[in-house]
Amino acid sequence: MDDDDEEGEDYLFKIVIIGDSAVGKSNLLSRYARNEFNSHSKATIGVEFQTQSLEIDGKEVKAQIWDTAGQERFRAVTSAYYRGAVGALIVYDISRRTTFESVSRWLQELNTHSDTTVAKMLIGNKSDLEGIRDVPVEEGKALAEEHGLFFMETSALDSTNVRIAFENVIKEIYNNVSRKVLNSDSYKAALSLDRVTLTKEDINDVAAKENNKSCC
Repeated sequence: MDDDDEEGEDYLFKIVIIGDSAVGKSNLLSRYARNEFNSHSKATIGVEFQTQSLEIDGKEVKAQIWDTAGQERFRAVTSAYYRGAVGALIVYDISRRTTFESVSRWLQELNTHSDTTVAKMLIGNKSDLEGIRDVPVEEGKALAEEHGLFFMETSALDSTNVRIAFENVIKEIYNNVSRKVLNSDSYKAALSLDRVTLTKEDINDVAAKENNKSCC
């Protein structure tokens, strides 16, 4: 076995999925993580997450993707759910305008509770329901542009754009964290001509330093 295999992942990222109840958050996650879709899925109470790995620039990146698991029905998504998240998918249902109108509230909650730079993507889910669409694509794009978000329409039912949506967020997180570390005075001093490998401990150290700077 190589030494690299024994080292495990170079990066571990926490990503949260938020949005109103029944927009398809759990099915998006299960489609991405296990290629499964359950048309009779029911909201559960608690926190659920799946992990997925991919390779970027020769490094193993593991994403720990968290689902609100029913908490959003009670407007009780807590700050602990967001803590440490470096990526977020904000999901609405293209066939229910009320879920689209809630996006701003979810963004505000995310911005209030997140403690670092977060790569955000606005997801218009259930694109397979084109026949009863209630939110035009142009409106989704406009809202995303207004808030500086990536945007994509997906269908957990038929898999449209699900993988690319998650992987785009993961790659943007990778870029954000890499820039933060490489621009940090703490790490500039440690750079050498060799390849720099960013570990989970490195990420936590940088996040702690950034929080200490902003708290006082």
